[in-house]
Amino acid sequence: MLLKAEQLAAHLERELRPLYVLYGDEPLLVIEAADAIRARARSNGYSEREVLTVLPQFDWGQLLAAGGNLSLFGDRKLIDLRIPAGKPGKEGSAALQQWCQNLSPDNLLLVTLPELDWREEKAAWFTALANAGVAVKLNAPPLAELPGWIAGRLRRQQQSADPESLKFIAERVEGNLLAAHQEIQKLALLYPAGKLAHEQVREAVLNVARYDIEGLREALLAGDIGRLARTLDGLMQEGEAPPLVLWAMSEEIRALATIRAGLDAGRPVDGLLKDAKVWGPRQLPVKKALQRLSTVTLEAALRHAGRIDRLIKGIGQGDLWEEFLRLGLSLCQPGKADARNRV
Repeated sequence: MLLKAEQLAAHLERELRPLYVLYGDEPLLVIEAADAIRARARSNGYSEREVLTVLPQFDWGQLLAAGGNLSLFGDRKLIDLRIPAGKPGKEGSAALQQWCQNLSPDNLLLVTLPELDWREEKAAWFTALANAGVAVKLNAPPLAELPGWIAGRLRRQQQSADPESLKFIAERVEGNLLAAHQEIQKLALLYPAGKLAHEQVREAVLNVARYDIEGLREALLAGDIGRLARTLDGLMQEGEAPPLVLWAMSEEIRALATIRAGLDAGRPVDGLLKDAKVWGPRQLPVKKALQRLSTVTLEAALRHAGRIDRLIKGIGQGDLWEEFLRLGLSLCQPGKADARNRV
C-alpha cells in the first residue's frame, strides 16, 4: 500500500500494520512520520524496540535474528531498520523479501530510507515491502504548494494568515521545512490563536531560506524570475563557489539545447529526454521550458555561459553575479520556439 504523507495520521487511527516504509528527501516529515508510527505501536503493546542501522558490511542476519528473538516478558517488538544509503544490496534485498513472506503480529518493522528514484521504487525488494506493508513517500512540497502546507500547520495551533502572509513565509523558508516548522512554532509563542496580521508575520519570520543549487535549476526551468533572483542573491550571500553555480546553469542549458535541436529536426521528445538522461518528475519542467525557449535563445545562452567562465578565470571585466542574473533572465523570458515543434 502506498500512502501520501497527509494520509498517514488517518490510517494510523484506523489500523496498525506489521510493516511500514518511510522514504523521501525531507528529514522533518520522515521524523514526524516515524514518531507517529512509534507512538501508535507503543499504545498497541510494542513496548520493546531494537534499532538496526545498515552500514557497510552490515550482517543482514541481524534483522532475521531480531525478528526471531522473543522477549523474556513476551512483549511485542518494534524493529527500527535504517538504510541511509537507500540500497540494501543483494543480501539485503533477499533478507527483506524473506521478511515480507513471514510477517508476524509480534513484530513491527519500520524501514527508513532516503529519497529513491523511479528505478529504485521498482526494485524487487522495495516492491515487496510496499505490497506487504505501507509505504509513505515524504518529499518536501514544491514552492507553489508550500503556502498551503504552512496554512495547514497554522491550523494545528489554531492560527491562520492571509494568502499574502503565507506566500511571504514560504519565500523565506523555501527548501527548508525544518526552518518553516520552527517559524510556525514561533508564531504560536508570540501571538494568540486566531488570524495573524501581515505585519505580525513580517516581524516574526526570519529570512532562513536554504538557497541551493537545485532550487536555482528549478527556477531556470520554470522561468520564475523572482525565485531566480532570490536564489542567486542567497547563493552569493552564502559564499557559494561561482564555478558550481555556472556548472548547474550550464548543465541545464546544454540539455535544453540538445533536446531543442532534436525537436527542430523532427525527433520525438520522449526519445530525446531519455538520451539527455532526463528522468521521472524532471521531465515535465523540462518540457515546459522547451515550449518557451528557441534554439537561437539557447545557443546565445551557451555563449553567455562561456563569457562567464572566462570572467571566473579572470579574463575580461564585469560583475560575476550580475552576469549570472542576466544569463538566468534570458532563459526566463518567452522565446520564439518553432510552433511546429512545440512539446
